Amino acid sequence: MAHDYKATIRWRRAADEVFSDNRYSRGHVWRFDGGVEVPGSASPSVVPLPLSREDAVDPEEAFVAAVSSCHMLTFLSIAAKKRFVVDLYEDEALGIMTKNENGKLFVSRITLDPRIEFSGDKQPTPEQLADMHHLAHKECFIANSVLTEIVVAGIPSH
Repeated sequence: MAHDYKATIRWRRAADEVFSDNRYSRGHVWRFDGGVEVPGSASPSVVPLPLSREDAVDPEEAFVAAVSSCHMLTFLSIAAKKRFVVDLYEDEALGIMTKNENGKLFVSRITLDPRIEFSGDKQPTPEQLADMHHLAHKECFIANSVLTEIVVAGIPSH
């Protein structure tokens, strides 16, 4: 079964920008189904201000967020099936960009650092928590789509 996912990315040169001098705004808009619009830009660490925007999402941040979001959604589904009650899931995910063997920059590692609050009498043991994270990683669509190393802080890898 195939599923389609669509995003429309739109950038337009400002009338006062030459463009060929490489001094143009990297600000743009991401449009998703349902009408959601997100301001996008190159990262200010890659393209200095004012040619980039601090108040916009850059592709690297979006990649880290997509991995974290997918892991969380998969984890929540697993926890619910195991009859645990999750009250809060908050992840301070961190992506690291390094150079590959060809000298090209890439997001080489993403560390997920979730803080999860459970309620009720049924609380997961550390082993059950680790197993749920491993299964979430194994089942996450985004994790299955990338080569980047993805780790969960404090959870030993299998």
